[in-house]
Amino acid sequence: MPFQQFSLHPKVVAGVTVVGYTIPTPIQAQAIPKIMDGHDIMGLAQTGTGKTAAFALPILHRLMQGPRRQVRALVIAPTRELAEQINDAILELGRQTRLRSITVYGGVGVNPQIEKLKQGVEIVVACPGRLLDHINQGTIDLSNLELLVLDEADQMFDMGFLPDIRRILKHLPAQRQTMLFSATMPPEIRGLAREILRDPATVQVDTVAPAATVSHALYPVGQHLKTPLLMQLLKHTNTESVLIFTRTKHRAKRVGEQLEKVGYTAASLQGNLSQNRRQAAMNGFRNGTFQILVATDIAARGIDVSQVSHVINYDIPDTVEAYIHRIGRTGRAARNGDAFTLVTEEDSAMVRAIEKTLGTAIERRTVDGFDYSIPAPRKDEEFARPPRPPRPQPKAKKPEARQGTAHVGSGHKPAGAKPATAARSRPSQRSPQPR
Repeated sequence: MPFQQFSLHPKVVAGVTVVGYTIPTPIQAQAIPKIMDGHDIMGLAQTGTGKTAAFALPILHRLMQGPRRQVRALVIAPTRELAEQINDAILELGRQTRLRSITVYGGVGVNPQIEKLKQGVEIVVACPGRLLDHINQGTIDLSNLELLVLDEADQMFDMGFLPDIRRILKHLPAQRQTMLFSATMPPEIRGLAREILRDPATVQVDTVAPAATVSHALYPVGQHLKTPLLMQLLKHTNTESVLIFTRTKHRAKRVGEQLEKVGYTAASLQGNLSQNRRQAAMNGFRNGTFQILVATDIAARGIDVSQVSHVINYDIPDTVEAYIHRIGRTGRAARNGDAFTLVTEEDSAMVRAIEKTLGTAIERRTVDGFDYSIPAPRKDEEFARPPRPPRPQPKAKKPEARQGTAHVGSGHKPAGAKPATAARSRPSQRSPQPR
C-alpha cells in the first residue's frame, strides 16, 4: 500500500515524496489509519521500525486544520538525542506545511526556548524534566493540546521519569488523543497505558525478535583483556561505522580515549558531555567524521544512522530487551549488519537468556593470534578512577578588630553573645542544576 492511500493532506504527502518514502513500514501501515480515525494507540515496536513517521504524519495531517501558533501536539521523549531526532523528522516531513515544531530539554539555556514558545508553535518535542520546568514557570501553555505522544515509554521508566510523566499529565486537557509507544511492556508501562489511554487500538511489530539481517557472534574473554581484544577485532574486521556499547559513562569515555590513542577516529557519547559536545559527536558519527562511536544505552537513545555496519557490545547489557535495542542499530533499511558481544564467565546467564529469545545458540569465536592467557593485574589500572583532588579548606576568619559594631535586629550586643558569622547570615549562592 503506497502512502497516497492514507489520504494525507497534499502538503504532508509532498513532504513524504521529498524524503523518498514509497511503501510504509508495517507499524506505519497499522498505526496511521487508526491515528487518523482518532483512536488512542498502544504501539509496540523496536527502534528502526519507522514509528516516528507513524505518529508524525497523522499529527501533521491533523494540524493542517485549526488554529496556528498554539501548542496543539506534544511529544515526550526520554533523551535529548531522541527529541532532536523526532523533531528533525517532523520538520523534514512537514517542510511544506508551515507548521512550527521545537525541542525542549535541559542542559541548554532556557531563554531561547521561552522566546520560541512566546512566538507560537504548534508542536513541542520535550524531555520530561525541562517540560516540567516550563509548566511550573508558566512559560508554556498546554490548554489547547489535542495530541500527546509518549515515545520510548519503557526507557522513560528505566530512567526514573514516570513520576514526572504523571505530574505532566495533570496539566493536560482530559479531552485529547494519546499515543504510547514502547519497545517492551513492563508492568509499570502497562499500568500507565491503562490509566491514560481510552479504548486504545494496539499495533505491534517485532517486539521480541531482532532483525533477520543481523548476524550475531560472542567473543569469550577475560574482563582485563576486553580492550586489547577489541583492538584486534577492529583490526581484522572490515567495518564501516561501528557503534560500541559500554555499561557506564566512565567506561565509554575511557574506551573512546583508547581508540583515539591508537589512531581511530572515535568519539564517546555519555551523559557528562555538554549538549554541544553530544551533538557534535552525533553529527560526526552520522556524516562519517567519526568511524566509531562509544556510548552507553541511555546516551545512545535516538541514534538513527542507517549505515552502521557493526554493533559491538563491549559490556553485555543487563536485559534481553536492551540487547535487542542495541543490535537494532545495525542491519537497518534491508542492509546486513553484525553484532559482536565480548563476554566473560559472569555473563553466562544473560547469554542463555539472549539465546533463548533468539531461538538458537550464538556462535562463539576467537581471534587468531590473540594471547588469551595473559593474567589479570592485581589492580584495575585501565578503568580505575583518578583520585579526587582534596578540597581547599576555608580560611579562618580574623576576629573583628573594632568593638560595638551594629548587628541586624539588635541595637546592642549582649554580653557573652557569639559574633554572627557570614555563613549563617549569607544566603546560599548555589543555583539549581538544570534537569
